[in-house]
Amino acid sequence: MAGTLYLVPTPIGNLGDISQRCREILESADFIAAEDTRVTLKLLNHLGIKKSLVSYYEHNKAYRGDKILERLLAGETCALVSDAGTPAISDPGKDLVRQCADAGIPVCAIPGPCAAITALCVSGQPTDRFCFEGFLSTAKKSRREHLDSLRSEQRTMIFYEAPHKLLATLEDMAAAFGPDRPISLCRELTKLHEEVIRTTLGQAVEAYAQTPPKGEFVLVLAGAPPVEKQSASEEDAAALVARLMEEGLSRKDAVKQAAARLDLPKNVVYEIALKDAP
Repeated sequence: MAGTLYLVPTPIGNLGDISQRCREILESADFIAAEDTRVTLKLLNHLGIKKSLVSYYEHNKAYRGDKILERLLAGETCALVSDAGTPAISDPGKDLVRQCADAGIPVCAIPGPCAAITALCVSGQPTDRFCFEGFLSTAKKSRREHLDSLRSEQRTMIFYEAPHKLLATLEDMAAAFGPDRPISLCRELTKLHEEVIRTTLGQAVEAYAQTPPKGEFVLVLAGAPPVEKQSASEEDAAALVARLMEEGLSRKDAVKQAAARLDLPKNVVYEIALKDAP
């Protein structure tokens, strides 16, 4: 019988955020797969846990993923951790989960810290609909293409960014979305120097051009304002029904098509059509 892959979230800054259940899984697992074993070892030492560690990161995930899968299929249990936060979010853990799913190996996600959700909750931006865009490309062309594809996105957008890339990213965002678009910059979340700056893209560019940023950032960007639909006039509806009938449709079918095209109720279009009927 196959073992289970446990996705164990680790603190994003404050070690006190590790849950009792996460601690228990780390203690009971046969081995731990870590993005950086040195980072995870510090956490385990803090918790007083001694456990076999294997590395699993972007550049060895193909080879190491197969090895982890073999051990899971042999009945061992594995706790997968990233350097900070929830595994499979902006790290290669998603690939291991896919491998396990394809092989019929149980995967159990333990709730816990996630920088994206933490930032969203304190951002002051709308939280009812949002999308996670992760890290943008370091290549300027790819980064701008990514942002351009989001110009009409109405949901709140969440990005991760490193301090040395922040200014370039903000400049590209301002070019794509306009300098007046609201943004919340969440820095060093749960750490000693935690800071949330609620501003606009233009003001953020100006501020960080003068003072180089420090720390890891989560950017929570307001979505585009909804596009107001323009109602079709009676003249538009009457003209479209007349044209469709000239093309050979019955009045009933012409009304139905015109209503769908103009996003109007059928009964309204029908009344308009009758008014203009010969």
